[in-house]
Amino acid sequence: MSLGKAMIHARKQKSIVKAAIHAGDHAHVHPHHILQMPVLVLNASYEPINICGARRALVLVLKGIARTEEEHGLVLHAQRSRIPMPSVIRLLEYRRIPHQTRALSRKNILLRDRNTCQYCGILFSPGELTLDHVVPRSRGGNSTWENLVACCHACNRRKGNRMMSEIEDMMLLREPRPFSLHTSRQIMRMLGRGDDRWRKYLFY
Repeated sequence: MSLGKAMIHARKQKSIVKAAIHAGDHAHVHPHHILQMPVLVLNASYEPINICGARRALVLVLKGIARTEEEHGLVLHAQRSRIPMPSVIRLLEYRRIPHQTRALSRKNILLRDRNTCQYCGILFSPGELTLDHVVPRSRGGNSTWENLVACCHACNRRKGNRMMSEIEDMMLLREPRPFSLHTSRQIMRMLGRGDDRWRKYLFY
C-alpha cells in the first residue's frame, strides 16, 4: 500500500471511531466511557501481554493488526456500521516482548497504582488523579518510578511541598516501584478476576 493510500485508510478508520463516539444513542453507557474500558491484549500465541483502552483496541482491529477474540456485549453505532466493543483482542502477528520496564508516563503510573490515590487509598477515575512527587522536586526529588505516585487532588494539596517525614498522619500505601512485566501480569489478573471473558486467558 502506498503512503498516500495508507494515510487515507488511517483517516477513514479514525473517522469511524470518531463517529462511534458521537453516536451513543443506542448504548446504555456513555460512548466516551465505553471507549475507555480496559481491553486485554493477547499475543498471537494467546499469551496476555498488555491492557489497552477500548479506543486503541478498536483501531488495532480496524487496521487488521488484531482480531477480536471476546466481545464486551456493548455495540457502538457509526453511520451504517455496528461495531461490537472488544473485551479481548489478539495480535495477528507474534510480537517479541522485551523483559524490561515500561516507559515512564502518567498513564503507566496510574495503571501501576490501579487508579488509586497512594495516600488515602480511594479509587478514582484517571481524570480525577494527578501525579505526586514523594520527595518534592523543590527538595531534590526526581521524576522516577520510585518517586512518582498516583494522587488525588485533595491529598496533593494537603501534602504540598513537604516530605513524608514531616507529615504525622499521612503515609504511602506501598513503596513505589518500576512497572515490570510481573507487575503488569498481576494487574491483568486482578482486573480479570470478575470477568469470565478474561479469566480463561489469565488463569491456567
